[in-house]
Amino acid sequence: MEVLMEQPATRLRTDLEPLPDKMKHLPVDVRGYPVPWFVDYVDGKPEFRAMDMDKWRLAVRDRRCWVCGGQLGVWVAFVAGPMCGVNRTSQEPPSHLDCARWSARNCPFLANPDMVRRQDDLVDNDKLRAISPGVCLTRNPGVAMVWVTRSFEIFRAGGQLGNAGLLIELGEPTKVEWYTKGRAATRAEVIESIESGGYPNLVKIAQTEPGALVELQRARERFWQYLPGE
Repeated sequence: MEVLMEQPATRLRTDLEPLPDKMKHLPVDVRGYPVPWFVDYVDGKPEFRAMDMDKWRLAVRDRRCWVCGGQLGVWVAFVAGPMCGVNRTSQEPPSHLDCARWSARNCPFLANPDMVRRQDDLVDNDKLRAISPGVCLTRNPGVAMVWVTRSFEIFRAGGQLGNAGLLIELGEPTKVEWYTKGRAATRAEVIESIESGGYPNLVKIAQTEPGALVELQRARERFWQYLPGE
């Protein structure tokens, strides 16, 4: 179904980096932001906080980029917070590396540590955490991780959101990049993000299941090698 945008802007915002070639076909909203392929529409307008679940199925079935919708190659890149790297899971399918890097540096929520997820009748963070598969952390992690890999697998977890509790297991990375405030993040900034809320939240959950805390600590130790250098 064709979606008509209300008076779309004719140009990208001047405070954003030029779009990679793969993203240049994307529509631009009234504020001057490109609308990623995965975004759902409400009353004909893009709702950046909501994903189109039909696009989710296409992305994982046909290996299409989550940001631009184009065909992925051998290498893919996941954009996520550090906790997704610790437990190697993601709700969102991967993208081209160029699309992932641009998103990590320019998306208002990913690039701005002070940005909070807006709530209203459409998006309720408490409800989202309750129905999402796996562990859903709705806070802004403050840093964006770009996890580059050749592989990923779909698996079924608990929850009611989207595709009957489906999550994505990230394959072994060939490299991991970190961004904050539109630039490369430092090691200290990534550690601050991990220690300030993300990891403590996972610890609380792991403490309720036998053996889970030990596995979480092992996952954390394995993950530490992917942090930026000193």
